Amino acid sequence: MSPDLASYDRIIVAVSGGKDGTACLLALLEAGAPAERIELWHHEVDGAGRSLMDWPSTGPYVEALARDFSLPLYRSWREGGFEREMLRDTAPTAPVVFETPDGVVRTGGQGPEGTRLRFPQVSASLSVRWCSASLKIDVADRALRGQDRFINRRTLVVTGERAEESPARARYAAFERHRTDTRNGTRRRRHVDHWRPVHAWSEAEVWVILKRWRVMPAFPYQGGFSRLSCAFCIFGNADQFATLKWMDANRFAKLVRYEKDFGCTIKRDRGLEQLSSEGTVYQAARSRPDLVAACLADRPLETVLTEDWTLPAGAFGTGEGPL
Repeated sequence: MSPDLASYDRIIVAVSGGKDGTACLLALLEAGAPAERIELWHHEVDGAGRSLMDWPSTGPYVEALARDFSLPLYRSWREGGFEREMLRDTAPTAPVVFETPDGVVRTGGQGPEGTRLRFPQVSASLSVRWCSASLKIDVADRALRGQDRFINRRTLVVTGERAEESPARARYAAFERHRTDTRNGTRRRRHVDHWRPVHAWSEAEVWVILKRWRVMPAFPYQGGFSRLSCAFCIFGNADQFATLKWMDANRFAKLVRYEKDFGCTIKRDRGLEQLSSEGTVYQAARSRPDLVAACLADRPLETVLTEDWTLPAGAFGTGEGPL
């Protein structure tokens, strides 16, 4: 079902620079959603000002997207990001920090002590694939629960999961109550719905709407990557990691050292060195040093709108995705 967009006080669109989240925003605008009620939320996986797993160019891309469409952007992160959580040793999970219209809020960090000392593992279980749970899902939930502006209001959370991505995602509901919904509570009532407007879309439909709105695909897509999750996503395949080793040898080496320190690889059956040796560097990246530099740069972008829209080299690729 398609919700009555005019009935919501706030519409939150989760964006990471990826094509599907961007398509959600464009689909909302085409469906007549009140633009003055839309806000963009972006979770900084590595925490503020850090770079281990994610693309440095993601933050500037998302900021330019918000500016191009005159929308507010609120960022959130767990202190220390991915690296601190991965290195947690008999310590509680770090606090969450999130931006609001009234300033920055810091919350949490007082939970039970625990130890990770290993990478998230490729699994449908979020207790094992903890990166999604700890650095995105829980961060967003805390940001929703921690703001009184959502009390006694109707809020729509919009995310870009598509059924085509995996059998597990195919089972997601296109529309449902959000985890933070308390509409039937006795105090601090929040009406929060969750909508996945592109759930039934094909990848082709996603690229078509980006082209129609002239939104430039993020730099990693142009370099041959078929997904824009973390650069060093645990789901990455041999070609992705071969390309990343060639593009960003220092970060790649750091992850290899962590595999040795933990005695546990990112992939269950082989380490990153072996995996990358089995892949081939994307030709789109190898032939464009300027594009590689853009992927790895955190400099501001003037705009993500372009008159010269081109389907990126990574479109319709074979990059691995979430279960």
